Amino acid sequence: MAMRRMEMTLKNIKRKRALLMRRVVMMAAVSLVLIFGFWVTPALAQDNTVDYTLTNQAGGDFAGKNLSGSSFAAADARDASFEGADMSGTILTKATFLRTNLKGADFTKTFADRVLFDGSDLTNAIFVEAIATSSSFGDTIITGADFSDAIIDRFQVKNMCKRADGVNPVTGISTRESLGCRD
Repeated sequence: MAMRRMEMTLKNIKRKRALLMRRVVMMAAVSLVLIFGFWVTPALAQDNTVDYTLTNQAGGDFAGKNLSGSSFAAADARDASFEGADMSGTILTKATFLRTNLKGADFTKTFADRVLFDGSDLTNAIFVEAIATSSSFGDTIITGADFSDAIIDRFQVKNMCKRADGVNPVTGISTRESLGCRD
C-alpha cells in the first residue's frame, strides 16, 4: 500500500514537472515573439506566389511583373499584357493567350503545352528551354524571339520559320537560328 502511494506520488511529480516545463517553453516562445516580433517586417505579397489556374485574366495587366514559378494553367489571358514580365518556370498548360502582348517576356523553362498563343505579339520574347508541345503560334509576331532548345511541334516550327526574323536583344540569338530554320 505504501509502495503504491509512493508510485502515485512519483507519477504526480512527473506530471507536474512536465506541465511546468511546457509552461516554461511556452513563456519563452511568447517572450521571443514579443521581443523580436516588432523588428520583423511582414512579408509582402508577391505576384509570383499567386496561383492563376483556371482564372479569367482577360485584359489583365501583368506588364513587368515577376510571375516566375506561378501557374496560369487553363487560365484565359486573352488580350492581356505581359510585356517584359518574368514568366520563367511557369506552368501554362491549356492556357489561352490570344492576341496577348508578350513583348520581351521571359518564358525560360516554362511548361506551355496545349497553349493558344494565336495572334499574340512575342517580339523579343525568350522561350529558351521551354516545352510548348501541341501549342499553337498561328499569326504570332515572333521578331527577335529566342526559342533556343525549346520543344515545339514541327508543324508549328515550319510555319513560324516563314515569318521568323530579327535577333533577340538579350540573348543575341536570331529567331531563325533558335528555331532551326533552314535558309
